[in-house]
Amino acid sequence: MDQNKKDKRLRIKKRLKRITRTLILFMIALAFAVVFLLPTVLTITNSFMNETEINANYGKIFATTENGGKVFVSDTVYIKFIPNKVSFEQYSSVLFKSPDYLYKFWNSVIYTVPIMIFQLIIALLASYGFMRLKGRLKELLFFVYIIICLMPYQVTLVPNFLVSKWLNIIDTRWAIWLPGMFSPFAVYLLTKYMKRIPTSIIEAAKVDGAGELKIFLKICLPLCKGAIYSVAILIFIDFWNMVEQPLILLADEYLHPLSIFLSKINSGEIGLAFAVACVYMVPSLLIFLYGEDYLVEGISYQGGVKG
Repeated sequence: MDQNKKDKRLRIKKRLKRITRTLILFMIALAFAVVFLLPTVLTITNSFMNETEINANYGKIFATTENGGKVFVSDTVYIKFIPNKVSFEQYSSVLFKSPDYLYKFWNSVIYTVPIMIFQLIIALLASYGFMRLKGRLKELLFFVYIIICLMPYQVTLVPNFLVSKWLNIIDTRWAIWLPGMFSPFAVYLLTKYMKRIPTSIIEAAKVDGAGELKIFLKICLPLCKGAIYSVAILIFIDFWNMVEQPLILLADEYLHPLSIFLSKINSGEIGLAFAVACVYMVPSLLIFLYGEDYLVEGISYQGGVKG
């Protein structure tokens, strides 16, 4: 009887320890989540303030001298999350009164969507070739892809500029499209994923008389669906937020995406900056929320075998 009581106490203690550990981990995760979400929440709530209230709250931070220099802020600036009065003035200016903002937004779409589509097509074909072909030349070429992937984009920016100048596509959309479409990032990820597809499946298809095109379309693409969605999301977010490429390759501001335009309106029209930032976040958030399941599947699903 005493032994049963001791066992019961031990079980209760273990259960309390697990609950305590879970609560501690939950509180830590919640604290990190709050810290990471605060800038987004601040941007969204401040976008519903009118220009007068925003200037009263943050005008000192962005104030400049007559020479264009920054003003020293001696007073404490308090961050305000809740507007005194909800106003759609900033969104009205962005969406209806100032076409420049929407034009830059569509510039971002025009750059990002073709890059995402064609980079995926090129990467899928190249990845299938890397998976099927054997030999040292293939291994050497794939090694080169890895080295290029490890290089930050700033390292390859000068060669891209020189090649674009030689092709006479500087200050055109092709200066952004071509380097983006042939980026090795997707090739590396999809190749590593396709190599996990069991060889027995491909050999069985070949025995049934399937050619390379049929194997690619009917076997590889369905099995790589999760990876394709995952890579598409990463490509979209990467090029949606690009800054260096347009700044270096596009001197004409008429061609700049909204990511460049945001930094310029930040100093002049503070209220509009919050509204434009919210509009700018919408596509990335929608794509992530829509593809969240595919993103998880692409990470956990490994060539036909659940991880």
